[in-house]
Amino acid sequence: MQQLDVRTDLTVIGGGLAGICAAIAAARQGSTVALVQNRPVLGGNSSSEVRVWVCGATAHGVQHFARETGIMGELFVENQYRNPEGNPYYWDLVLLEAVRAEPRISLFLNTDVRTVDAADGMIRSVTGWQMGSEKEIRFVSPVYADCSGDGLVGYLAGADFTTGREPRSLYDESWAPEVPDGNTLGSTILFYSKDTGSPVRFVPPSFARDIDETAIPSRRIIRSDLNGCAYWWIEWGGELDVVDDNERIRDELQAVVYGIWDYIKNSGRFDAETLTLEWIGSVPGKREYRRFLGDHVLTQHDVLRQTLFEDRVAFGGWSIDLHPPGGVYSSERGSKHWHPDGNYHIPLRSLYSRNVSNLWMAGRNISASHVAFGTTRVMATCAVLGEAVGIASAVASRNGLSPRELATERFEVMRRAMQRADASVLGVVDEDPANLALQATVTASSTLTCPAVEVSSGTLPLDSDVAMVVPVDPALDGLQLLVDAAHDAVLTVELHDPLKPQNYLPLAYVDSRSVPVTAGEKRWIDVPVDYRPDRPGNVIVVLKQNPDISVHTAATALPGMIFFAHRDPAPDEQWTEQFRSWKHILPRAGLCLRLGDTSAYAASNVIGGYSRPYGGPQLWSSEDLAWDPEPWIQLTWPTPVELAEIVVILDADVEEDLINLHHHRTPFDVLPTLLNTYILEARNGSADWQPIATVEANHHRTNRHHVSVTATALRLKALKTNGTRRAHVVSLRTYGT
Repeated sequence: MQQLDVRTDLTVIGGGLAGICAAIAAARQGSTVALVQNRPVLGGNSSSEVRVWVCGATAHGVQHFARETGIMGELFVENQYRNPEGNPYYWDLVLLEAVRAEPRISLFLNTDVRTVDAADGMIRSVTGWQMGSEKEIRFVSPVYADCSGDGLVGYLAGADFTTGREPRSLYDESWAPEVPDGNTLGSTILFYSKDTGSPVRFVPPSFARDIDETAIPSRRIIRSDLNGCAYWWIEWGGELDVVDDNERIRDELQAVVYGIWDYIKNSGRFDAETLTLEWIGSVPGKREYRRFLGDHVLTQHDVLRQTLFEDRVAFGGWSIDLHPPGGVYSSERGSKHWHPDGNYHIPLRSLYSRNVSNLWMAGRNISASHVAFGTTRVMATCAVLGEAVGIASAVASRNGLSPRELATERFEVMRRAMQRADASVLGVVDEDPANLALQATVTASSTLTCPAVEVSSGTLPLDSDVAMVVPVDPALDGLQLLVDAAHDAVLTVELHDPLKPQNYLPLAYVDSRSVPVTAGEKRWIDVPVDYRPDRPGNVIVVLKQNPDISVHTAATALPGMIFFAHRDPAPDEQWTEQFRSWKHILPRAGLCLRLGDTSAYAASNVIGGYSRPYGGPQLWSSEDLAWDPEPWIQLTWPTPVELAEIVVILDADVEEDLINLHHHRTPFDVLPTLLNTYILEARNGSADWQPIATVEANHHRTNRHHVSVTATALRLKALKTNGTRRAHVVSLRTYGT
């Protein structure tokens, strides 16, 4: 047996998505990192051992332009490229390779941290046992990140924490119980089946549950074609201690799985003769345990009111999603949901311990009430929290700051570091004085200034209200629609304000117009709306129901535009009212329309501003490639600048809902909005343009080019997209030595 000491700038305990992103983020900031994982694979609940979908701010398409960027975004996009079919083992490889690509990370798999040396509110070391190799390893760092989920390290260090459900009176949360209790969300075990093509017998084990004796068949969806996380409701243990009783919970969950499989195979209710059980989990996927207390406890109110924290470092968008403590045996629905109107913010003050001065935390153990935890717990949100912690730990350390000092006294250095890292945060403007692009003027070969989509792909009768999100900069001075009318009719058009830049719902009525429509087909009609907001943003245009009128659809849509239809929800639907009422339609497509002059796609968007949709698309779009076949965008400085790094951020279409395992299949492996091929060129004064970088077969959002160039101008020339008809660039950033 060996006893080893490992000394790094940061020790991350937990190799789920929060821990992975924390380690990568810190390493990219220059820190050395020990990433300690107690399983043989990375990924936590998303790994091939457990196989839970990586859900996040998109909420399976309920929220819009919401997919995470940053490191989690990289993982989504890379998995889409390598693993579009959602193979769990290929997802493991995506994660492993992302960690191994960072030379400053030392990875310790199969290493279970069991002891913590802490005193005077500070962790001095943690010690783990590496199974198989029989090594006792002591990890010594100035700071630690507990990304373990269950929070054992913070607990052993004496960090303040809570478990279970707080009383309603504590935070005045309407979804909290009147009386506090120790109930949590339960754990889950999943299974996969496959069709062998020939009859297969299944003899259930003696311990399999007879689910006909339970409420499961009547209260849960069982189908022979479902697999994996479609059975998320196989959950139990919420009324127990999910750690102390982990073995009992695992045995019960496996008994339930075999009982469900017996029901599918042998009840005679399913066409399952040729099906066999391919895989069943042996590690319960835990949802909830300890939640540490930081300087801010995120609550239901923060989520639903979308509180704009000054120290915001991440965002979420999943519903507040709570489950009955009885889990699979409950006669209640398996979950209840309350969506915010759009994405909400999470502050840095919720990501460090209030009483252990060198302890960060990320994942499901952050400082949040039980109710707010119901949304922050999903893994893509945990991942962006991990990235924030990794960046924060490095920034605080190199500036000699405690976590509290960074969050409350010097947060501007954190904000700039996150912006430069292209981290996943909302509403943060690039004001970094190190970005030399902010000193440049921007020109382009063309810009989409009078956008229109004119080629019809069919018609959509206005059997219900239809809404569309329209970017407005600086004003919406009328629009045109292509319509059919069975006979003379009147189309009522309303304008609504979404109220916040990250919202895409008609939340506040503004104005309406009545437009006469004469009988006929394929007629362009003028809609005389006049909307002049105080600042650029989106407006929701609602076409009111009129079955006598049909609008023409198109196979494409303008950047930043999406479309909805109003519907009457079924009485038993479990979504909150605003999302039950508006259903997203025409994905990757839209309506035939013409907009007036706009600056929503201006070249100036690539410097300063935001790096993702926020009150508009926040990108430069060229004109159609048929008119501008090799579009370019250029930065020009009044005097020469020394360039050492050029960062190109492209349009990864964050409206597209990607996922790690086979929840759904997108029709492409590379996002069409990304540039496929581009050239970077530089020149100094009147000299000729010189190529300094060429990128081909690109499938990444963010590309960093390390150069050594003196220039008065920099040009990006787009030679090929991955499918879109226009070139899109989100941001061009340049940094000196």
